[in-house]
Amino acid sequence: MPLLRPTTLHIPVIVGALLLGPKYGAALGFVFGLASMLFATFFPGATSFVFSPFIDLPGTDNGSLMALVVAFVPRVFIGVAAWYAYVEVDKLLHSRKRITSWAVAGLVGALTNTLLVLHFIFFFFGEAWNSARATPSTVVYWGILSIISINGIPEAIMSAIIVPAVMGALVAVINRMPSKQSVSR
Repeated sequence: MPLLRPTTLHIPVIVGALLLGPKYGAALGFVFGLASMLFATFFPGATSFVFSPFIDLPGTDNGSLMALVVAFVPRVFIGVAAWYAYVEVDKLLHSRKRITSWAVAGLVGALTNTLLVLHFIFFFFGEAWNSARATPSTVVYWGILSIISINGIPEAIMSAIIVPAVMGALVAVINRMPSKQSVSR
């Protein structure tokens, strides 16, 4: 997509959180945010200013520190939200359908990223986004909603499929390792 770069980087963050817990999930999310900021800085596109404070906002000679919020906060919350979604669904299902808990965690983690990033862009950079996309300001939020529909929902569905597959394989491998305790996550 010319103005957005769909991602699968939320998947390792979700898997890491499910295996290691929400603190490590948040740390992995921070690394994802850092990668996002660095990519936007060194390989800028039309809207890279929303992820990097080093890219000038359209029509100005400076970037915005709010780009750090967009780049980091949603990514840190991916692992945290996925972990707690997993825990709550797992409790509800009494650990009988772990694959369902993993799928919900994948869905929640992906949607956390998409919804927070796009809403932060709208609230912090709505006018600059209009300028970069040459879009009338009355259309911006509808544009954000269409991006969520076209890009975010498929990412969430993909995550809900891939995360349980990866988790199932990793848990099976970990449980076969000698001198390792069984992992039930």
